[in-house]
Amino acid sequence: MEPSSQPQPVMGVATGGSQAYPPPAAAYPPQAMVPGAPAVVPPGSQPSAPFPTNPAQLSAQHQLVYQQAQQFHQQLQQQQQQQLREFWANQMEEIEQTTDFKNHSLPLARIKKIMKADEDVRMISAEAPVVFAKACEVFILELTLRSWMHTEENKRRTLQKNDIAAAITRTDIYDFLVDIVPRDEMKEEGLGLPRVGLPPNVGGAADTYPYYYVPAQQGPGSGMMYGGQQGHPVTYVWQQPQEQQEEAPEEQHSLPESS
Repeated sequence: MEPSSQPQPVMGVATGGSQAYPPPAAAYPPQAMVPGAPAVVPPGSQPSAPFPTNPAQLSAQHQLVYQQAQQFHQQLQQQQQQQLREFWANQMEEIEQTTDFKNHSLPLARIKKIMKADEDVRMISAEAPVVFAKACEVFILELTLRSWMHTEENKRRTLQKNDIAAAITRTDIYDFLVDIVPRDEMKEEGLGLPRVGLPPNVGGAADTYPYYYVPAQQGPGSGMMYGGQQGHPVTYVWQQPQEQQEEAPEEQHSLPESS
């Protein structure tokens, strides 16, 4: 039997030598593009992000956002001021047309009892509780309106305790109520502070709301503020309730001794 002239394949593992192997590219065909499959881009050839790198462009965008926020704030403030004007106009008209002084929303007997809590008050006329009843009614209505404005700003439909706290801290004439506002509510809502990304006066949107009820003049040394006056009443309005609270325990201790 004659040996075959064709070379026979070698079976086994080569331990050494310089056997040549075909390149890997020849063993695999070029990659075919499959429709709908994402193309793989090498890391070095990826396009840059479509964000402006020029500082001038960034500042222009920030200025545009600031102007839009300022315009929105001004429109909202004008709408709220218009609501307050209409509220006070309706209240003044209702007071002028009032003819029934016997039926009130608040009980006159309870108001008279609160007035007599002051030991110096001996006699109270029948007209005094009527005035207090109407004043308390208007006070509740206006504070509710200002609180509802804060509710709408936060896109809610339920008036909450923090809305009342916001109305108190935004209005100078309500400074005497700041002591009854929980501190936690002020911290959570950031009341009295400008909002992020908006003009500095955005946090005090209601600070410029004028008052339309002109009160009687007070004597010198009074700490109350009326009308649209703006200032810093914190230094002397907030200290008065604290002093009264400090004096109250001393009076309570002195009463048993005198008896």
